[in-house]
Amino acid sequence: MKGCHAMTTQTAALPVTISQSAARRVAEILAREAPGTMLRVAVNGGGCQGFSYDYSFTAERAADDFELREGGAVVLIDPMSAEYLAGSVLDWVDELIGASFQIRNPNAKSSCGCGTSFSL
Repeated sequence: MKGCHAMTTQTAALPVTISQSAARRVAEILAREAPGTMLRVAVNGGGCQGFSYDYSFTAERAADDFELREGGAVVLIDPMSAEYLAGSVLDWVDELIGASFQIRNPNAKSSCGCGTSFSL
């Protein structure tokens, strides 16, 4: 897996990486979207474990967003979510039971079976 750079107005580097398979998949999806569309990854309260991962497409970027770029992939993460995602890897997993984005988060003490929610 390849690390990526945080391109932001903030001075701290974002300690999140994106795997090559996730970067390829994001780039494939964005190529079909309107120019300027980016993937936003966020952490929200809720889910069966207390927090949930949220993925959405947007053309809006906040001034304090962290920006990950890898190949044609552009991923935005807000500062609050970045705290919960520190040290994580965004991955694209294609398995017999289905394909999905997954976050390997070292901060999660437990997660649900589908990998979309976690607890700290």
